[in-house]
Amino acid sequence: MNVALIDTGPLVALFDKGDIAHRHYTALLAKDWRLTTTWPCVVEACYFLGANAVQRFLRWVSEGGVIVYPFDVGSLPDLAELMARDTAPPRTEMDLADASLVWLAQDTNTLKVMTIDVRDFSRYRLPDGRSFEIL
Repeated sequence: MNVALIDTGPLVALFDKGDIAHRHYTALLAKDWRLTTTWPCVVEACYFLGANAVQRFLRWVSEGGVIVYPFDVGSLPDLAELMARDTAPPRTEMDLADASLVWLAQDTNTLKVMTIDVRDFSRYRLPDGRSFEIL
């Protein structure tokens, strides 16, 4: 079984047939994957999807299409530190969804990530210097 983290962009692409990356991620998920994401990515995907797609997406999540990894308020300082570290000029701003996935990668030792955000995930590093494998 393949294991990967999944960012907002691919979540949206899977449920929006008009998305430019829809075919890529649909084909990729034809293989056996165990996907993990975070609540910030789920919320962000709901923001970008239309009402019908949101309903299908939430059903898919509830049926185990993706594992939503929990974190509590005690993890927020770590997320804030990641955001501060990866927002320094001239870099682009790291948002909460990205920070939550970098945090999750460290916590689960998972470096494969499905993301459309290639530029940022190519520069993000775990505290020990490891980089992501972008799918």
